[in-house]
Amino acid sequence: MDSLVSTEWLANEIGASDLRIVDATKHLPEAGRDAYAEYAEGHIPGAVFMNLEELVDEQARIESTLPSAEKFSSRMQALGLGDGSRIVLYDDSAIKTSARAWFMLARLFGAHNVAILDGGIAKWIAEGRPLAQGVETLRRRHFTPWADDKVLRDKAQMLANVASRAEQVVDARGAPRFTGASPETRPGLASGHIPGALNVPYTGLFNADGTFKDTAGLTEAFTAAGVDLSRPVVTSCGSGITACVVAFGMHLIGKDDVALYDGSWTEWGGDPNTPKAVGAAIHA
Repeated sequence: MDSLVSTEWLANEIGASDLRIVDATKHLPEAGRDAYAEYAEGHIPGAVFMNLEELVDEQARIESTLPSAEKFSSRMQALGLGDGSRIVLYDDSAIKTSARAWFMLARLFGAHNVAILDGGIAKWIAEGRPLAQGVETLRRRHFTPWADDKVLRDKAQMLANVASRAEQVVDARGAPRFTGASPETRPGLASGHIPGALNVPYTGLFNADGTFKDTAGLTEAFTAAGVDLSRPVVTSCGSGITACVVAFGMHLIGKDDVALYDGSWTEWGGDPNTPKAVGAAIHA
């Protein structure tokens, strides 16, 4: 199974015994939307709901911090996702949260055969395909718990990287927040970006219909921002969500030496002792 699948492909595969469809929608608070209620009102037939609001480390100081392998495994088993499943993720979120679910499943916690539905449920609905109502449950399956922490970076590693520049930092926030022209909405956060970071807003990876750009378009989005695709990358954003969209976009062009700074600007911008830069990115 490819990492990005079409609505046509999914429609043809629905009903396969090993296929698991997952609604991984999460909205920003300011959107005023209830992802679970919307799922119950209408979802792709057979889909279960992955609650990303709950899939966090509740003891962590930074919001949206990734959960432990044990917690993640337990939640996946309860959803009916397990070893041997083919998992297709979709969302209906402006911040493309299915990529966060993909990162957890495919990059951090070792699941195989994980894909994102290109265009999400919006494309499915636009094509007149059927929806189901209510809440779906699947038989519990075994999900082996393990974690590959090599795909994560913490604040200490990011501070060291400011000096070494061993890894490129790619920030997925919009340009006004990256440059510091627009203030952060979270209280107590400084404006700007990590010194040396490059800016690739996640929204620039999509076509007008919400599907991902093709390989050429994705490559252009990265190289135009100064990203050297031969060198390793760490992605960042506001709280570790849209950074996963950038990581997935890089995966689509065959670049997987990409790590995630999960604390992102919530952690960095909230610490008065971290160095910060404003203005446009400087690159060759």
